[in-house]
Amino acid sequence: MLLPGLGVSYELFLPLIERLKDDFFIVATEVDGFILGEFTSYTSIDDQASQANAYVKENLDARLDCAYGLSMGGKILSRMMERGEVVISHAVLDAAPLLPLPKWLVGPLRYYQCANVWTCYHWTGFWKWVFHSHYFDVLLDECRKVWPYGKGRAVLDGYKDIYTHKLEHIDGPDIHFWYGTKEAFVAKSQVEHLKELHPETKVEVFEGMNHGQFLADHPEDVAARIKALLCFIKQDGKEDTQSITI
Repeated sequence: MLLPGLGVSYELFLPLIERLKDDFFIVATEVDGFILGEFTSYTSIDDQASQANAYVKENLDARLDCAYGLSMGGKILSRMMERGEVVISHAVLDAAPLLPLPKWLVGPLRYYQCANVWTCYHWTGFWKWVFHSHYFDVLLDECRKVWPYGKGRAVLDGYKDIYTHKLEHIDGPDIHFWYGTKEAFVAKSQVEHLKELHPETKVEVFEGMNHGQFLADHPEDVAARIKALLCFIKQDGKEDTQSITI
């Protein structure tokens, strides 16, 4: 299962899906408020986690071999695991925000983020320069595609929801946390919190990468890591590719 971040759709995963589709059954989700071609309103992290869990229970025997969540998608994934309603054998939280921000900071930053995504869509030269210090072209293009369907309200509501809740517990047989060195000032505190909750968490840091950039720039490497987790099982000295659900 692939869960996208705030302000983008499942299409951010298309290059990754292209590299996995011949071997795996893939479920790529969308988040209310950020659905291409459909005018929707953002609900909540808990609601999105409930919807995803319900789908897995109803269609996949309450089991995922692997789930990958980018940013807000990682937050949703962590909430799915916190509920304990489905089995997720391998979970990858890519730069997932797991901690709340100080209350005084949430308001200003959610409006900053809204302006950030607004400029992604309108592509105004000066504001692009002001706001896009942690964005790059692929992510900007994805934000531009989704913006018309939820607009500022979805971004404001989503950002506030993400940064006003704290992950209280998490359990799973194999949990990974990824982030890039250019977002380390935010990601390190998330890692520390996650390690307190789940000391066996495996952490991987990507040199020179910004938020979501490893997925956008190197989908082949993301695919290889997923395959290394799940695909090749030694049987009688031979490598065998298993059919899995992600």
